[in-house]
Amino acid sequence: MRAIVSVSDKSGVVEFARGLAALGIDLYSTGGTKKSLSGAGVPVHSVSDITGFPEILDGRVKTLHPKVHGGILARRDLPAHLAQLQESGISAIDMVVVNLYPFVQTVTKASVTLQDALENIDIGGPTMIRAAAKNFPSVLVVVDPADYEPVLEALKAGEVSQEQRQRLAQKAFQHVAMYDTAIAEYLRPAEELFPDNLTLSMTKMQKLRYGENPHQQAAYYIRNSVRSLPSGVARAQQLWGKELSYNNFLDADAAWNAATDFSEPTVAVVKHTNPCGLASRPKLVDAYRLAFAADTVSAFGGIVALNRVVDRETATEIDKVFYEIVMAPGYDADALELLKRKRDVRILVMPAPTAGAALDIRYVGGGFLVQTADRVPEGQVKMNTVTKRAPTPEEVADLLFAWRAVKHVKSNAIVLIKNKALLGMGAGQPNRVTSVGLAVEKAGDKAAGSVLGSDAFFPFPDGVERAGKAGVTAIIQPGGSVRDKDAIAMADQYNMAMVLTGERHFRH
Repeated sequence: MRAIVSVSDKSGVVEFARGLAALGIDLYSTGGTKKSLSGAGVPVHSVSDITGFPEILDGRVKTLHPKVHGGILARRDLPAHLAQLQESGISAIDMVVVNLYPFVQTVTKASVTLQDALENIDIGGPTMIRAAAKNFPSVLVVVDPADYEPVLEALKAGEVSQEQRQRLAQKAFQHVAMYDTAIAEYLRPAEELFPDNLTLSMTKMQKLRYGENPHQQAAYYIRNSVRSLPSGVARAQQLWGKELSYNNFLDADAAWNAATDFSEPTVAVVKHTNPCGLASRPKLVDAYRLAFAADTVSAFGGIVALNRVVDRETATEIDKVFYEIVMAPGYDADALELLKRKRDVRILVMPAPTAGAALDIRYVGGGFLVQTADRVPEGQVKMNTVTKRAPTPEEVADLLFAWRAVKHVKSNAIVLIKNKALLGMGAGQPNRVTSVGLAVEKAGDKAAGSVLGSDAFFPFPDGVERAGKAGVTAIIQPGGSVRDKDAIAMADQYNMAMVLTGERHFRH
């Protein structure tokens, strides 16, 4: 029995090769793998001993040879194939242990050049993997170090089952597919967001206990991309608490996106992906108190996200409420010690937010909808005053806060804001006036003197009228309705300032 062993990821390969050699399997290798095996005292031959030809072109050509691929691809159940091997002086190769160059790790380095990337496109490796996987009933193909021990145990027992062989072949084709996906993404122009053909590469991080509901199965995957490293929840470090659930991941993502969308110290409290509390203040603990005060009932069992390192004073306030998750860029030592007193809270350390043209990908009935993320840099919001009264500087600050806050609320979305703090919110309603009513009801008497943000235009003036009656003093909305003039007239009737942005923030 003969095996070719040539791996980029050398984890466990020496031990595996030693075990193969102990079973009497002849090992052949190339380059760094051969050096590692020889250095560890594992008997190994050069692939050149098979081909009778030296490596050329700086190693670009070493396994691309009939004596390699003939030995891999020959069907053992076809006498004609075996006869051709004998006629050509080719010996069968029974195992291929190969994994590929670290293309993603290479091209995501800041200093990488195109030439560096091209040199990390493996040719011989994928070719051998595909050949062995195609002929899996006769040839073992191993690309994952996690399979070394099971394969070795099966070989020691005398047989590798057909089921195990097929599973190894499936993993091999997936390994090559992910590799090719990374290369295609790298070579595609960055500005070409929506190519005619698009493949996504994902790696399972963990199997979840269940999905949105206990009868649903679920797992969490991260996307492999050469454009940017995983960010947000994908790179979170969990310091405390049991593993995250499916719903935890959804809510944590929403909370972190909301909190980090503001440059000032900001706290978001999220329940069922909607912020029920949101506030910015120079001092983090003040932002937390205001965010919690927005809806003390809904906050229970929710998720709190803070875009600054948590100090003990803030942790003391957080500790008074049961949260499923606390997430922040970091924690003072005494703050972390305090939060860990609760067994069930999950504590996450979050990476710094990353900028870029991230894609929002959603599954819809047999296909995917793909769009760029809804990102509007601070300072680039257009505000066109259309009412008789212009907003005051204080109102402008709150209107801008409202405009950034409302895009994190499910449509139809309405937020009431005062002093950069959420007072009331209406979300997910089939009509806008109901959302206004919910926001006003939640804010209560505090609605007087607040400003309103609406994610889309008012199709009728009734929503504006409901806000005016509650004492709202200014409104920010996209405009664009055929009845804009009616909404503007209603705002004038209540002496409200209204500004139009020309863009909307639907979030379905």
